[in-house]
Amino acid sequence: MSRKPVSQFTSVASAAVSHHCGGPTRRQMIGAIAALPLACSLSARADDAAPIKLAQSLALTGPLGELGQALHQGAQACFAAINSKGGVNGRLIELTAADDGYDVKRAMANVSGFIEDRSNFALFNCFGTPMVEAMLPQVIETGIPFLAPFSGALSVRPKNIRNIFNIRASYAEEADQLVQHLATLGVKRLGIVYQNNSFGKEVFNATQAAMSRHKMDATAVATVENNSSDAAAAANKIALSEPEAVLVGLAGKPTIDFAHAVRLERRGMPMYALSIMGAAATVKAMGADAIGMTVSQIVPLPGNMSRPVVRDFQMAWKAAKVAAEPSHLALEGYINARVFVEGLRRAGKNPTRSNFIDSMWSLKHFDLGGFAVSFNEDGLNGSHFVELTLVARDGRFIR
Repeated sequence: MSRKPVSQFTSVASAAVSHHCGGPTRRQMIGAIAALPLACSLSARADDAAPIKLAQSLALTGPLGELGQALHQGAQACFAAINSKGGVNGRLIELTAADDGYDVKRAMANVSGFIEDRSNFALFNCFGTPMVEAMLPQVIETGIPFLAPFSGALSVRPKNIRNIFNIRASYAEEADQLVQHLATLGVKRLGIVYQNNSFGKEVFNATQAAMSRHKMDATAVATVENNSSDAAAAANKIALSEPEAVLVGLAGKPTIDFAHAVRLERRGMPMYALSIMGAAATVKAMGADAIGMTVSQIVPLPGNMSRPVVRDFQMAWKAAKVAAEPSHLALEGYINARVFVEGLRRAGKNPTRSNFIDSMWSLKHFDLGGFAVSFNEDGLNGSHFVELTLVARDGRFIR
């Protein structure tokens, strides 16, 4: 009997979109498991008339809940638009989401239940570096397709694994863009604050590598826990080192609390952050303390109507009647869903996991309209899109 994931809710994408939408998992174990043959689950075929079922574990509550909600709502808006036109090759798409609260144990329980339920065709857009790292051994062993893990960490981009498809640009690419930009401004002294988990450490390592290339020095390095209990202490440490700017490798509540604290210490401190912090709700909660912050983004501005993919997203978002404002994270969820839809379309009317995986690898220079995706065996992610944005006085991102 299949074990149900914790806090699970299922929604068929043609329905209205909901408004509220460790262990032995390190790279050496992943490498060992990678040598195993893909399990017989690859031959699983969906019933000819049944919906194509996807499963997603992500934070819908807790400090990063707003991020997970936006990501999920964007994907659901896409699937709703597709289902309203009859689905893909006559098959509707159904996305099941389970809240893990950004907790590894809950995420693992969710994903184990998803994998045990043979009706699930693939895993989709599960959220967070620590969670995805923990999932990978089981994902690789079973061979279940895993599309768009939500992490920019290199640790969740194993090479020569056919059933995992990373889309978003890596944290290393984002950090390099930010550091390169600072170098062009003549900045030499940079403070670094990062979340005390595997995501934050990945950002820190990428930032240090980029700084070394550009001959920049770290004036101070501070960490912040997931619950942001030490955000004020981190802000004090950074401010006392008197950097010219601070690179922020934080997400959700830790970003908010650190920004408030560091602005009290040094009002004019320039802050540079990665896309993971960029939920509209996070910026809104930061208020005036967010103004002037530079943020790298891995999808286009959600209001840039010159890009066809953004126009398509805006139409789907309005049709879904989501109460929240469209955001970068919602657009990312939408784009991930569009990529899945294209892979499914190429797999034919009666897709198996195996031919779906083959069809995903056939995506080369697939342009959604201003956002291109290519999956190559020697590549770590399908997209390398990174652009820098600025938080304006009205709280919106501008270029």
